[in-house]
Amino acid sequence: MNKNKILVTGGCGYIGSHTIIEILEQTNFEVISVDNLMNSSLNTLDRIEKITGKKVKNYVIDLCNIEETEEIFKENNDLVGIIHFAALKSVPDSVFKPLLYYHNNLNSLLNLLQLAEKYAVNNFIFSSSCSVYGNVSKLPVNEQTPLSLAESPYAYTKQIGEVIIKDVVRNNDMKAVALRYFNPVGAHISGLNGENPINKPTNLVPIITQTAIGIMKEMNVYGYDYDTRDGSCIRDYIHVTDIADAHIKAMNYLIKGKNKENYEVYNLGTGNGVTVLEAIKAFEKVSGLRLNYKMAERRPGDVVAIYSDTTLSEQMLDWKTKFSIEDMMSSAWKWQQLLLEEKK
Repeated sequence: MNKNKILVTGGCGYIGSHTIIEILEQTNFEVISVDNLMNSSLNTLDRIEKITGKKVKNYVIDLCNIEETEEIFKENNDLVGIIHFAALKSVPDSVFKPLLYYHNNLNSLLNLLQLAEKYAVNNFIFSSSCSVYGNVSKLPVNEQTPLSLAESPYAYTKQIGEVIIKDVVRNNDMKAVALRYFNPVGAHISGLNGENPINKPTNLVPIITQTAIGIMKEMNVYGYDYDTRDGSCIRDYIHVTDIADAHIKAMNYLIKGKNKENYEVYNLGTGNGVTVLEAIKAFEKVSGLRLNYKMAERRPGDVVAIYSDTTLSEQMLDWKTKFSIEDMMSSAWKWQQLLLEEKK
């Protein structure tokens, strides 16, 4: 049997949907999605179809329910790999709801790994995060940078998740890559798909665009006294389509047996640190608007500064980013304007 199907968990979410688009446009893989729609919408599948011309089946299933999750594997015996995005991801939310984050993010992963082993789905890509590094003493961060104490329960679920996967693939035929991405932003270049959280956004760029369009009256810049060039946090912002492309490269890397270890880790970033205030200025430049923002106290769980050394992912996965910070802001703004038009 020719296994040619990829299971994308969280496929109706921000990064998951963009990865499905790139898989359908760049490869011959068939894709199925699972998403419980906790913070996403089935409308995303219509957007994927509009961009790619292809329908994607989604299972509205909670991955924490192993019996329901197993039905996916029973119905799709031609799965060659899993790309696991599905997780709760808000750093501040996790600080106030740690039990929810530990339950959701870890149980879903355990169930997937158990079923992947049972049904011999041997190629696994894990959506990890630069938050696993915590506050670091040396920048840029590379894959050998020691992991510090996690600054939030969300970050700790990613640290634990990596350890779980590493232990599991040591003892079976599975191979796994953990992709530690920095700060995904932007929208599909068409402007037809982007980040559209059902709940109040906690990520910078949707907060910027919602403020610019008037959904939010003003926005806060959390922290004005950090030891950075303008007092605000430094992050490595990376276009969501660049991140999606890396998942395809990583999956092909495993399927073709190019991996040297059963478990490998790669950073996904641009290698450029951008402050929050610089990101705001980049948006103002491409949009021609002035944002209404104010400086506010530091937010619990935030690290001071982090950006990536991308050498290893470029060498091993043959992957390199294509989009600038201006591209990221321009595409996000195009997407936000489309959302406004759709509501009229």
